[in-house]
Amino acid sequence: MTRCDLHEAAVLADAVAIRLADPTTVGGLAMDGLSQSLAKGAPGIALLHIERARAGLGDWATVHAWLSAATRTPVYAGPDAGLYVGAPAVAFAVHTAAAQSDRYQRALTALHTTVVALTHDRLDRAHQRLARGETPAFTEFDLLYGLTGLGAYHLHVDPDGATIRQVLAYLVRLTEPIRHHGELLPGWWTHLPPTSQPSADFAGGHGNFGMAHGIAGPLALLALATRHGVIVNGQLDALERIGAWFDTWRQDGDAGSWWPQWITEDERRSSRVHQPEPRRPSWCYGTPGIARAQQLAAIATGDTRRQQIIEHALVGCLDDARQRGRIVDSGLCHGWAGVLQTARHAEADAASGTISACLPRLMDGFVEHARPGTSEGAGLLDGDAGAALVLHTAARGDLSQSGWDACLLIV
Repeated sequence: MTRCDLHEAAVLADAVAIRLADPTTVGGLAMDGLSQSLAKGAPGIALLHIERARAGLGDWATVHAWLSAATRTPVYAGPDAGLYVGAPAVAFAVHTAAAQSDRYQRALTALHTTVVALTHDRLDRAHQRLARGETPAFTEFDLLYGLTGLGAYHLHVDPDGATIRQVLAYLVRLTEPIRHHGELLPGWWTHLPPTSQPSADFAGGHGNFGMAHGIAGPLALLALATRHGVIVNGQLDALERIGAWFDTWRQDGDAGSWWPQWITEDERRSSRVHQPEPRRPSWCYGTPGIARAQQLAAIATGDTRRQQIIEHALVGCLDDARQRGRIVDSGLCHGWAGVLQTARHAEADAASGTISACLPRLMDGFVEHARPGTSEGAGLLDGDAGAALVLHTAARGDLSQSGWDACLLIV
């Protein structure tokens, strides 16, 4: 990355941070519904200011203003609360701040107790569903709303606690095949379409590959837990089962290997993928997020051959101008920020230096597209806050001082 790119990245990050300094002046934040959204609301924007305060470029008063905005209404702890919604989202942000300040310890203790209770409730319901032999909704297990996201929180906040091990034990069960209407399906095969809306194209459900809503998320969590020495019975077998699924559905193209976003019942039965080519590179559904999850698993299990294959696939994706041309926004979820942050973490763990050669081109594309106010809102996943976080860390030459990107399961 050139010095000019890094300087421009820092200037852009500063501009976003200034524009997002005061919660009362940021438009589009409906304080009833979005105040406790890690994706779009106050907790995610707080992460930007926490990271900058840790670096000495921001102040803790701004952090406090955003955390106060997140708790202006009673913290939501309903049955569908998850890492990106309600109490877990607020607790993740408060924990990130509390690591640097004693000010939030009491609040964090109360929030953490709430998150533990709702995690156990979600686990109970998931095990009841498994006992009935039914297929899951992807919101039972995914990163944004399900138990993988809650597991990411517990691994980050309390890796020595019992709750993370209970989540891992559930994920081991999730990877075991399930017999449904006489057919043996992957345990994560969901009866819902990707949009959760009825669709004739997904009458038999689908198998989702992505990091945000698919099996790459559980794979990443199982792998990261393994790397941290947090292991339950069957965990390595679960990693192998998911790895075999990705091996089965890996596609080979001119730019290298890639994976579909999902497969339908018809594709599963015919063993043929209808998606003709890789879609846009992204953290949420594309090759970067999927490859990072598999790279983490390969490292966790010491599988150097698989690691080389996966890193080669990632380089092929990042080097392909046609695929890069499909990135149309600057956000974390499916834009330049997510691709760059994922690639930088992959490069830090890579067995060779091939990924590092891709980073300057990604940085060029990111800086070219990252203009304050042009993202989808102000939030973390699709908005300016997430883009500014990646600009800030890239400009400083680090990945994260506060651990904010643990919510993406790329580290």
